[in-house]
Amino acid sequence: MSFSIPFINGRDDNWRVRAADVIPGGSSTGSKQPATMYGTRALDAAVPSHFARAEGCTVFAPDGRRYIDCTMALGAVAIGYADGAVTRAVQHAASNGNVTGLPHTLEVEVAERLVEVIPCAEQVRFLRTGAEANAAAIRLARAATSREHIIACGYFGWLDWNSDADGVPADTRQHLTMVPFDDVIALEAAIVEHASTLAAVIVEPLIHHVASRAWLASARAACDRVGAVLIFDEIKTAFRMRTGGIQELLDVTPDLTTVGKAMANGYPLAAVVGRAGVMQAAARTWISSTAAAESTGLAAAKAVLDWHDRVDVPARLTLAGGLIQQIIGDALDESPWVGVRAEGPPQMWRFVADVPERLDAVVAACARFGVLVKRGAYQFAAIAHDQNALDVIQAAMPQVMKALLPGPRRID
Repeated sequence: MSFSIPFINGRDDNWRVRAADVIPGGSSTGSKQPATMYGTRALDAAVPSHFARAEGCTVFAPDGRRYIDCTMALGAVAIGYADGAVTRAVQHAASNGNVTGLPHTLEVEVAERLVEVIPCAEQVRFLRTGAEANAAAIRLARAATSREHIIACGYFGWLDWNSDADGVPADTRQHLTMVPFDDVIALEAAIVEHASTLAAVIVEPLIHHVASRAWLASARAACDRVGAVLIFDEIKTAFRMRTGGIQELLDVTPDLTTVGKAMANGYPLAAVVGRAGVMQAAARTWISSTAAAESTGLAAAKAVLDWHDRVDVPARLTLAGGLIQQIIGDALDESPWVGVRAEGPPQMWRFVADVPERLDAVVAACARFGVLVKRGAYQFAAIAHDQNALDVIQAAMPQVMKALLPGPRRID
């Protein structure tokens, strides 16, 4: 069965063509490349490849088309694009010189605030990206334990220590064991096997769903038993599922946590936070970046923390995300022949499809009617998803479903 989708008279002002000439894959961020966002519809005229402006939860393409955005910068924006309070804080920091040979006072202030809101945090080291933060956490764990082996479950960024991508030496992963998500037996067996050399267990506590407390508690107990460091990668979940992350939600406290994304509402900032006894290993190893604590990202984070003080941000994200998921999910459920479902927690839900090409068609059809979504995981909620945004999505979905009606001709 194929889907017939009407042609839209949209163009991307040849930005995707220009990008393909000078940027491998068309974007420096792999997850933003058209082939990743849209799959087989990457060259469809309906789907935007670039943006010119973003405000609230609306993204404006270079040719003037506008979209209610459900990707929210891959989860990096939880308040809204160009939020006034965040923007003013960033502008003030930039106007006073964003980096010198000395650390800015904001580094201390934001570190103190993180210690207040993240359960495991006693000390903090800042970096720019989630991948850097995870690599730093692994370095700290190995330095603290004088061991090398890592047990892991999840995606931790593109750096070599956990990657099997082309160009990474095969022996880089000889000290890494991957285990299935939320599988207590597999995790405990791996820990027993590597107990004497185990430096750390690092897990994402939410992948397709929130991990069971039993799995995380088992990891906590096993790490205590063998003297290993427990690390939660909360790059996506802190400041979204709860201000303090899944550890706050499930009351299981790791030794180290990595945070980023929504912490600075889209500005580049990440951190490793954790117990002082492990964090102090930073004095015995070398983790350093010139722009690690550049002031604009710190100013954005401080403004986001102020938001969390004023408003129950995770509750707002749960409400907005749940309504978006319901609107889109109900439309898909009422058209079972599409074969696409909306699943997962409302703050960061995902599309699941039996046939990938059908999901690609759904994503393209949504774009045709002004709703920007991406393939698979995740669609992210923001406070900026207000009633107007919900109304646009509500009005679009019947048109999307009509456009996806089975037809005799195939659109490639």
